[in-house]
Amino acid sequence: MGLQRTILFETDSRPSWESVQSAFGTVSEQPVVRMIDKLPAFPDEIPEPSWRELRISLSGGMVTIRATPLGWDCIIWGTGEPGLMRCWNLACWAIATAGQGTIPLENGTSVSADEFRQLHLQ
Repeated sequence: MGLQRTILFETDSRPSWESVQSAFGTVSEQPVVRMIDKLPAFPDEIPEPSWRELRISLSGGMVTIRATPLGWDCIIWGTGEPGLMRCWNLACWAIATAGQGTIPLENGTSVSADEFRQLHLQ
């Protein structure tokens, strides 16, 4: 089973990986890059701006991030364990924060990073 959430950006530009890492740092969580475009990566490796897929590990599990034409998708594989769900929500929030993006919810509305944090990370 997998869960996917999309982060949409207003402009054509995506946030840099460094800005995403910085957002994670504000909540004392540092992602470790495990794969870049389906190839193994060094833990401190910074992906090139043209990357298409990242796999990162966080304290509660692994999150896949895929670049799409409109934004980035965050995907987790598993059964919805609380630690993994927190990592997924944290990754979505950090990306939206770094890129000033919005996150569409299941009910059809979209929320800002701050609104998402209040809903899913309290």
